[in-house]
Amino acid sequence: MTNYTPSEIMITSSARALAGERVVFVGVGLPNIACNLAQRTVAPDLELVYESGVFGARPARLPLSIGDPTLISRATLACPMPDLFMYYLQGGRIEVAFLGVAQIDRFGNINTTVIGDYQRPKVRLPGSGGACEIAIHAKKVFIITHLARRTFVEQLHFCTSPGHLSGQPGERAAWDMPGTGPQLVVTDKAIFHFDQETGEMVLFSIHPGVTVEEVQAEVSWPLKIAAELQITEPPTDEELRIIREELDPGGMYL
Repeated sequence: MTNYTPSEIMITSSARALAGERVVFVGVGLPNIACNLAQRTVAPDLELVYESGVFGARPARLPLSIGDPTLISRATLACPMPDLFMYYLQGGRIEVAFLGVAQIDRFGNINTTVIGDYQRPKVRLPGSGGACEIAIHAKKVFIITHLARRTFVEQLHFCTSPGHLSGQPGERAAWDMPGTGPQLVVTDKAIFHFDQETGEMVLFSIHPGVTVEEVQAEVSWPLKIAAELQITEPPTDEELRIIREELDPGGMYL
């Protein structure tokens, strides 16, 4: 299958990034599909953790939300949400967490609260939910979002979830944040990593047919580019089959 959508290459790239990981905190939407794809391909022993209080989920179908009953049908554990957050997330047992964004800055700080002034916003967004705690405590944070200039902003309208803060070495540790913060941003045009010294986002890979100029046009700050810029591997036939036939046959998220 040579034809694939931007969403499909986002999903497959995100799923492949989970190779070798064991425990992942899953969000709804595209992260949900990516984690379930990883469980069927590169990470068969992956433990899916959902905010509603489910650990070790192996859903028979793609969950519609974190409250979908299919999550507990073959799960290792179903528990109250506070237990999940206290004993698993704050206990340091979450290796990777997927987060979505409304805005993200060069240091991986995230806004999901408001667009515009906080007191009189143009748009009021869903807010943090558990995202702030997840961004602080998960060992690593992966982000999946469409690349757009209104999303990749120079200055957040509100900081909901901390990334690498101002980029100063040791700043997260000074605030007693045990996790290492954002490590990966997957978009429909490119993949970004973060510089380990400065905490700044770095263009690591561009998708087939995409140019660096096209990526820069959708980012509000001058991008740092990896010394050896990669070309993202396209989805395989089997990955596309699983996505289209098993995970999202109705195209709800695609």
